[in-house]
Amino acid sequence: QRQLVESGGGLVQPGGSLRLSCAASGVLLGSFTMGWFRQAPGKEREGISCITYSGDITYYKESEKGRFTTSRDNAKRTVYLQMNSLKPEDTAVYYCAADPNPRACVSIDKFFRSYWGQGTQVTVSS
Repeated sequence: QRQLVESGGGLVQPGGSLRLSCAASGVLLGSFTMGWFRQAPGKEREGISCITYSGDITYYKESEKGRFTTSRDNAKRTVYLQMNSLKPEDTAVYYCAADPNPRACVSIDKFFRSYWGQGTQVTVSS
């Protein structure tokens, strides 16, 4: 069974840090292109970053560049999202997703249709 499981969310004060993890089950899923997304209350889901199996990374939002870092450990079939200097506007449910296409990062809205995690809540508040 192909499955993605996120973890690492929680409540953090502004300026704090969290590291989200996304573990993929199944050998094939672990070799896919992986994306991080988030959805804040009342807002549409948005793409944060995308990382290919070879480690090429694309960030989609200027506001996250320099604060968020995406990485992956292929041996562990796990993708990470390190989030620093968190702001209240970062509050959202964070999701990881997988796509078999190595070029999925080129058009994040076109791909990432089939494999999604359950999401992990991140709340930034004092």
